Amino acid sequence: MRLSLVSSAFFAAAALAETHVFNWTTGWVNANPDGTYERPVISCNGEFPWPDIRVNKGDRVELYLTNGFTDANTTLHFHGLFQEHSTQMDGPPLLTQCPIAPGDTMLYNFTVPDQVGSFWYHSHTSGQYMDGMRGTFVIEDPDPPYEWDEEVVISLTEWYHDDVNTLTSSFLNVYNPTGAEPIPQNLLMNNTRNNTWHVKPDTTYLVRLINIGGFVSQYLYMEDHTFTIIAVDGVYVEKNETDEIYITVAQRYDVLIHTKNDTSRNYAFMQKFDETMLDTTPDDLVLNATNYIVYNDSADLPDEYTIDNYDTAYFDDFYLVPLDKKEAYDSYDYQVTLDVVMDNLGNGVNYAFFSGVSYVAPVVPALATVMSAGENATDATVYGTNTHSIVLQKDEIVEIVLNNQDTGKHPFHLHGHVFQVIERGPDYSDEASPISYNESAPYDVPEYPMQRDVLYVQPQSYFVIRFKADNPGVWFFHCHIEWHLIQGLAMVFIEDPLGIQANETLTDNWKQVCENVNMSYVGNAAGNDKDFFDLTGQNVQEKALPAGFTARGIVALVFSAVSGVVGIIVIGWYGMSDIPNLEKRVLAGLNPDERAAFLAEDDNDEAEDEPEATEDTEEGESAKLAAKEGTTQVSN
Repeated sequence: MRLSLVSSAFFAAAALAETHVFNWTTGWVNANPDGTYERPVISCNGEFPWPDIRVNKGDRVELYLTNGFTDANTTLHFHGLFQEHSTQMDGPPLLTQCPIAPGDTMLYNFTVPDQVGSFWYHSHTSGQYMDGMRGTFVIEDPDPPYEWDEEVVISLTEWYHDDVNTLTSSFLNVYNPTGAEPIPQNLLMNNTRNNTWHVKPDTTYLVRLINIGGFVSQYLYMEDHTFTIIAVDGVYVEKNETDEIYITVAQRYDVLIHTKNDTSRNYAFMQKFDETMLDTTPDDLVLNATNYIVYNDSADLPDEYTIDNYDTAYFDDFYLVPLDKKEAYDSYDYQVTLDVVMDNLGNGVNYAFFSGVSYVAPVVPALATVMSAGENATDATVYGTNTHSIVLQKDEIVEIVLNNQDTGKHPFHLHGHVFQVIERGPDYSDEASPISYNESAPYDVPEYPMQRDVLYVQPQSYFVIRFKADNPGVWFFHCHIEWHLIQGLAMVFIEDPLGIQANETLTDNWKQVCENVNMSYVGNAAGNDKDFFDLTGQNVQEKALPAGFTARGIVALVFSAVSGVVGIIVIGWYGMSDIPNLEKRVLAGLNPDERAAFLAEDDNDEAEDEPEATEDTEEGESAKLAAKEGTTQVSN
């Protein structure tokens, strides 16, 4: 009887599931999101911003993405979705798919059977989403554990006035040896500046806060209102009230906000840059952005609002308790230790590293290697040296120890999973050197650790996370600061490769996308399908700097040499430029007596220098004299 009831519920849910079909084409249009500067942005079907997606739990998504660019490949990633048995739809180029060539179309076809909450989608190619190729993705819960009256989705991001390609060319450059990230110009809320949110009195709103940015974390504050956190990154948590929220790029917070009965005034909704993440703070950068909670259109909007003391006040998400109260994994089967370092290679450019390896994409997508390598797919060698791939066994508990050797914060994202947050060290930026995780030191593991898919690490500090390898797939783990991903701060988990082979079949469209971009879908990381352990021709990182050199030293040497050569040329040119007029300028500065003496001395010098007269010279002088007298003399 129980089996019958379960089966009935399953078929009823399947019958209610919908299929949502989207046909999107990328392109470029001009837009002015912050109201201060118009620039080209990436469009969807000729429009900006991109559409939001809203589906129900159990629904299917069929999204046809046509690359309308003329000179760039593209892909699409659905951030936070587990893509169970559909890792080929996850989106990172040359990991789970080939990039989509200009004019080509890829079908992203998947279901959302077991997840609810706030997610988003974005290009996973060359920083394109910072040019606007992104949107929110909400999965409705048919039976939510909390109640609310109305729902609002709020996206957050920083905004640049230059396009990503322009910024990247200056960022990954020998003249930027410290790897200073480009500074954005503004903060946006729902793709605009100074956003207005009209509210009803005495109403409970579910507000989905989704940071779709690519670099800077933000502090959020609502004047005279309270955030009640009920979910993070698609995971319900026990209610927790706070006045302020710190949200990194790619994180999501679902909060309840109850409005006031009094509608006589309006209130400020503040965003603020985490300026500690900026190498420099330009004088014209406005750190605070004021948005408006409007109760009454007839009342004045609040004044521009400034908050200076966010740092000490925001709530620490480490202490959130998942509503399902899943106990901590008390041990691990496999431990991965990753040391985060930003450093320079032989070309003088600043790169990012996990334990000495800067991620470089393979020649063949890693998923294609899984599907074509047979039993060799369980050997990490076939995925290449610079993908930093680690093969995981089915259902083992994996612990990632991440030691941040850098002086900045970094938000890290794991595809295909949420993870338990076991430990996170404090900010050690005041220490002389980084503090790494010490497993032998006593620490208290939360009984019910927070679960999410994006977690930030403090400067010169560490965190420890654990997850169960129960979702076969090729899963990216990377810093979600897009500049750092471009620098190579990423690695790959090849999770249960034989399970992938057993449960997935590459679609014809998936293979066609590879063919249309002239890429193979068989072979190892070097494209070798004869000997999977022969990596000749694989993509690798730049060579290391010569011993004893640093990038700053090389740049200083180059600048010094160039400056020296230019200086010598300029001095020589300046000194030689007016020599023909030197005598005139000297004479002009003398009084009449000095001028006469100078000319007399010059005549004497010329007389002394004249050669003795010869027959030829005498004839020459005679000719000159004859010419003066108007006569002609013919020489013999």
